[in-house]
Amino acid sequence: MPTIASYGAWESPITTEVLVADAVGLDGIGLDGIGLDQDRVYWLESRPQEKGRTVLVQQTNPGQVQDLTPDPWNVRSRVHEYGGGAYGVNQGEIYFIHNADQQVYYLPTNSSQPQALTNCPTCRYANGIWDRTRQRLIFVQEDHQSPPVSNTLVTIPLPDSVSYLDAPTVLVEGADFYSSPALSPDGQWLAWLSWHHPQMPWDGCELWVAPVLETGKLGDRRKIAGSQTESVGQPRWLDNQTLIFISDRSGWGNPYQWQVNHPQQILPLLPQALELEFGTPHWVFGQSTYAIADQTRLICTVGHQGIGQLGILDLAHQTWEIIDLPFTDFHSIQANAQTAYFVASSPTNPSAIIKLDLRSMTSESTSYKILKTSTHLPIDPDYLAVPQALCFPTTADTVAYGFYYPPTNPNFVAPAREKPPLLVKCHGGPTAATSTGFNLGIQFWTSRGFACLDVNYRGSTGYGRDYQDALQGHWGVYDVADCIAGAEYLVQNGRVDPQKLAMRGSSAGGYTTLAALTFSKTFQAGASYYGISDLEALAQDTHKFEARYFDSLVAPYPAGQEVYYQRSPIHFVEQLAASVIFFQGLEDKVVPPNQAEMMVNALIAKGIPVAYLTFPAEAHGFRQASTIQQTLAAELYFYGQIFGFTPAGEIPSIPIQGLSEPT
Repeated sequence: MPTIASYGAWESPITTEVLVADAVGLDGIGLDGIGLDQDRVYWLESRPQEKGRTVLVQQTNPGQVQDLTPDPWNVRSRVHEYGGGAYGVNQGEIYFIHNADQQVYYLPTNSSQPQALTNCPTCRYANGIWDRTRQRLIFVQEDHQSPPVSNTLVTIPLPDSVSYLDAPTVLVEGADFYSSPALSPDGQWLAWLSWHHPQMPWDGCELWVAPVLETGKLGDRRKIAGSQTESVGQPRWLDNQTLIFISDRSGWGNPYQWQVNHPQQILPLLPQALELEFGTPHWVFGQSTYAIADQTRLICTVGHQGIGQLGILDLAHQTWEIIDLPFTDFHSIQANAQTAYFVASSPTNPSAIIKLDLRSMTSESTSYKILKTSTHLPIDPDYLAVPQALCFPTTADTVAYGFYYPPTNPNFVAPAREKPPLLVKCHGGPTAATSTGFNLGIQFWTSRGFACLDVNYRGSTGYGRDYQDALQGHWGVYDVADCIAGAEYLVQNGRVDPQKLAMRGSSAGGYTTLAALTFSKTFQAGASYYGISDLEALAQDTHKFEARYFDSLVAPYPAGQEVYYQRSPIHFVEQLAASVIFFQGLEDKVVPPNQAEMMVNALIAKGIPVAYLTFPAEAHGFRQASTIQQTLAAELYFYGQIFGFTPAGEIPSIPIQGLSEPT
């Protein structure tokens, strides 16, 4: 018989300890070898229990798993601050980027002693590829020696090269940014992406191709796709003559091909554009939403109305077929003719490395194996909320999207006529999207009696280019309106308590949270994780990658200075009546700590309940187990004090300034 208890006070098996005790982040799958019995599979594990260290792991087919980068090695690139593309493997040899110095290290076959390939203290590296023909690597290099930061494509000699120990040589320069170098199998053609300020790569970028000369330099370069309004990505060579890439020229990110022998033609791989997203915004290097299985098949993940699907694109017949799998979120896809590997999850299936046997697939069944799961802790599915896709009306006579997670706990019910508090979750980016993948961070709340709404506001990806571009010039307006509209939609439908509405977000989501709390009266409380309070301060003090991001989202700066002022919560704190808790990493270079401090000080001066927790060893995005535990517990305690419930279990108290009568 369920126990009667107020929403928010339910006891949950999903504790802060559970969230990190056995949890690892999984990403960056790599393959080395041909044939099912020769594959070596690699991936990256981000381990909160090891202070967020990222480890390169190898598994051979007999099932032997080993760490290739023991402590203190930490595989992480910080190019563009967000990194990605931090390792590569070829013929048993490995390169990786070490977080501490951002240099390239080489790990020979069957060796445990990495050796440095670069020695440039002001440089960072990412997205390297192997050029075996010339015994070198080709990397994106970001040099911070003097402002402005420079980005180039460079070559780095391998140890067997006659030029080993030479400094990196610039191969391509002149653009503000580079990414995604791709070498044809015979080493004769190089493709890459580039773009210039003020574009972000998802706004518009260019795909270039050039022959590689005998000297190792490039011949005449040709731009084959992309513009200021067309985003292209993930170039891969199908063979020595055919290049595949993703373009949103149709309004949706679909696959196309270009051939060396027909340089004027760009051909779609499907007879008509599908309203599916085969790509994803280029926030990090090394993204892989599709893989070449063989000359006739691509294994692709697509986004459809916020839900992920995996399928096979038949190149010969130009057909698209969904693979029936119990997952709703996919990334990091690699494949060969027999097998596909990817990271996948669903609302009730933890993130895992999946091995899919392509040979045994039929229209009725598929055969897959879990190689590694992100957590081994048994969680009864009865405690896991299953999201419901919502489409709700918002401003400008349009709609927005989100996923609603109801309070879910088999051991508790609320008193009659009581409605749950609502926690609106706002994803970062803002050019990004939420998903329905396994998220214990959401289940932490729903299993305690909270309702959660995860919003894909206008500007989110996965719903077509028009929906993504809707936020252009309207950041801080449309995203805020959509989060408010989602909360009000649930109130009007009687699902949540209108007096217990909270909102939370990190980074750009933290800005939307603070703007919603400041410029509306909908929410009574909120949590900002390294969020932005002063848009102008951020525009003046941010890293190169995002230095002009706000030109399109807000207005060109400084010409649009007044717009920045009007949309910055810090200038209108007198309108803020909601209670806020702030979390900030003191090593954050993307959103500097002074952003949070200005807002906190203003709230203290006004006497509004506020809490502020800082973490000296954290940067943009919290990685350490202790931080993750402390922030969630503090946020729960904070809502308990504001909404008048006592959380179950031992939840440490935190200082809340301006709270005159704690409950």
